[in-house]
Amino acid sequence: MNVRQDTHSKFMGYLLWIFGFLGSHRFYYGKPVTGTIWFFTFGLFFIGWIIDLFLIPAMDDEADLRFTAGELDYNIAWILLTFLGVFGVHRMYQGKWISGLLYLCTGGLLFVGVLYDFWTLNDQVSVRNAVQRL
Repeated sequence: MNVRQDTHSKFMGYLLWIFGFLGSHRFYYGKPVTGTIWFFTFGLFFIGWIIDLFLIPAMDDEADLRFTAGELDYNIAWILLTFLGVFGVHRMYQGKWISGLLYLCTGGLLFVGVLYDFWTLNDQVSVRNAVQRL
């Protein structure tokens, strides 16, 4: 029997949706390609952004099935990345101290590393959680 674990929050999804015309909620739910498209087109000229209001429950369910729950909390990791990404705090939270300190000294590797983490943070946390389960 496959037990569904709650890895992502609908509340956080809707909170990020407020700024979703920049793709933040799509990155959060593990959809970096469409998140990037939303970022450059203002949520597909706000039409896609409005439609996403109704799609968030499905995106949340999909993320809960796709990513591994565990000791590291996705919501905390995303808050740290969003507000302190250039300082590497989200990497330190995951136990990646060397790259976290590198981000701290280089402004998130001149923002390129932060952009990379927006694309891959869910997978990074999921891998860490899977390894900790073993």
